[in-house]
Amino acid sequence: MRIAVIGTGYVGLVTGVVLAEFGHDVICVDKDPEKVEKLKQGIPTIYEPGLEELLKRGVSEGRFKVTASILEATRASEVIFIAVGTPPGEDGAPDLTQVREAAAEIGKGINEKKVIVNKSTVPVGTGDLVEKILLENGAPADCIDVVSSPEFLREGSAIRDTFEPDRVIIGASKRSAALKLVELYAPLERPMLLTDLHSAELIKYASNSFLAMKISFINAMSQLCELAGANVGDVAKGIGADSRIGTQFLHAGLGWGGSCFPKDVTGLLATANSYGYDLPLLKAVIDINKDQTRLFLERMEFRLGGFNGKKIAMLGLAFKPNTDDIRDAKSIEVIERIVAGGGFVRAFDPVATANMKAACPPNNQLEYADGLYDVAIDADALILVTEWNEFRNMDLGRMRSTMNQGLLYDGRRIYDRATVEQAGFEYHVIGESTRETSDERLQLYVG
Repeated sequence: MRIAVIGTGYVGLVTGVVLAEFGHDVICVDKDPEKVEKLKQGIPTIYEPGLEELLKRGVSEGRFKVTASILEATRASEVIFIAVGTPPGEDGAPDLTQVREAAAEIGKGINEKKVIVNKSTVPVGTGDLVEKILLENGAPADCIDVVSSPEFLREGSAIRDTFEPDRVIIGASKRSAALKLVELYAPLERPMLLTDLHSAELIKYASNSFLAMKISFINAMSQLCELAGANVGDVAKGIGADSRIGTQFLHAGLGWGGSCFPKDVTGLLATANSYGYDLPLLKAVIDINKDQTRLFLERMEFRLGGFNGKKIAMLGLAFKPNTDDIRDAKSIEVIERIVAGGGFVRAFDPVATANMKAACPPNNQLEYADGLYDVAIDADALILVTEWNEFRNMDLGRMRSTMNQGLLYDGRRIYDRATVEQAGFEYHVIGESTRETSDERLQLYVG
């Protein structure tokens, strides 16, 4: 098939290279000339394991092309994916500006029967909006079918998730349009669910919000475990062993962030509000997530006697491992709180440092280390924020030997207490406490 993909972010670029790998002729669109030129040369504009190899192969074999013209891509294609950004607005509702702009340009280029697929995460009714905009911009009514096919990619494993999705959602009002997508996705050999347009649009928001709820629930349990002297790891295993609950997304930590969960949870909340439904459950999910990093940092601040004048080493900047994405990353919150308290932060990340430097430039209270073992020199405490494998396997004794104080705060629960303590660290971890830490947490709450 001849495929156009509007947008070359995580969703658009990964979708484009995978469809090209399946043998389709793909043309991706981005309005940034610098991105267009890089992609034409087979140079990825995002970090994602496995992406570069597929991109280079698609370009070299002529199946993957890039342009800055939506009009050109529309006229050359029979299926057009809209995969542009839908960032949250001030009220939490998604900003559909890029979707509107893309639809308007597509409408101007409709010259034969086309299937237009919303791949972006959008609220209920966006498919109707896109169809309206297409018609307003000259698209003949009998030449357009609008479909919703939300993505479920996880950054860091987006290539694998595209090749091996749990399910494929196709929402359409016409059977012929749905079957066109069934044909396109057939090489995946995965379960396909055909729904109406509105249900498909809601599925993405509902899925991510449910997963965020599971994380916030176990994080709420982690706070109770710290107060009660229990171990949230054991609690998670105990409840996760119930087949009705399952083990996934029951890993306590600093909370969720990134490009999807924050905007999708607030997006679903805004959608519910637009229909007059309050959805208090999601408000609690958001509140728990906001508290998680703050409460862990309060433990560190209490133990240090305040951040003023203290040097804190930080491992991890990306919101999760295997990506350079720092959108809504917990590292930003950590940096801001320590710096506001008069402390100094030295941070290290295997791939996300350049992005963080652009967002939070180095200054007299913030520095970025060039290497893993440089980060903790003369530090009073070490906090792990992102669970990169490089950090799991580091030499703890070597790290401890360069520090002023041996305080290790594990925000992702990746270390074994006995191993950490044998290396000379005083170990503090989310959702687990010694009696002293329980007393410390109680003092924080009552004080």
